[in-house]
Amino acid sequence: MSAIIYIIDTLLSLALFVVLVRLLLQWTRADFRNPLCQAVVKLTNPLILPLRRVLPPIGKLDTASVVAVLLVATVEVGCVYALRGAGLPDPLTWTYAALLTIARTLLWTYFYAIFLYALLSLIAPGGYSPTQAVLTALCEPVLHPVRRLIPAIAGLDLSPLWVLIAIQALLILLR
Repeated sequence: MSAIIYIIDTLLSLALFVVLVRLLLQWTRADFRNPLCQAVVKLTNPLILPLRRVLPPIGKLDTASVVAVLLVATVEVGCVYALRGAGLPDPLTWTYAALLTIARTLLWTYFYAIFLYALLSLIAPGGYSPTQAVLTALCEPVLHPVRRLIPAIAGLDLSPLWVLIAIQALLILLR
C-alpha cells in the first residue's frame, strides 16, 4: 500500500509543480515561445483551458491558473489523507494542508531554479539555452532586490547563496 501512496503522491506533486510553474511563468512574463514554456503549456492546457471558459481573468491575474494550483493541491492532500487511512480531513485542516503544500512546492521550485541558475552562470556565463532563458525569467525577480542589498564582491554575485539560505530557513519554519 505504501508504494501506491508514494506513486500517487509523486504524480500529484509533479502535477502541482507543473501547474505552479505555469502560473509563475505567467507572473514573470516569460517568453512562451520558449520550448520549455511550450511544454508546460501543453501539459497544463487540459486542466486550465476548461477553467478559463468559466473563470475570466481579473486584470493581469489568470484566475484559471490560480484555481488550477489550488485544485491540484486540494486533490493531492485529499488523496494522500484518504490513502493513508485517515479519511478525508475536516475543511480547515484540508485548506491548511493544501496551502502548506503549495508553499513548500513553491519554495522547492525556487530553490532548485536558483541553484540551477547560479550553476549555469558559473559553467557557461553569457551562453544561451532555453533552460537558461526560463531560469532567468523565474529567478531574476527574486534575485534583483537581494542584489541591491548585497552587491557583488570582486565580481562574484552572492545573491543566489543568500536567497537559497533564506529559502531553506523558510522550509525549516514550515515543517
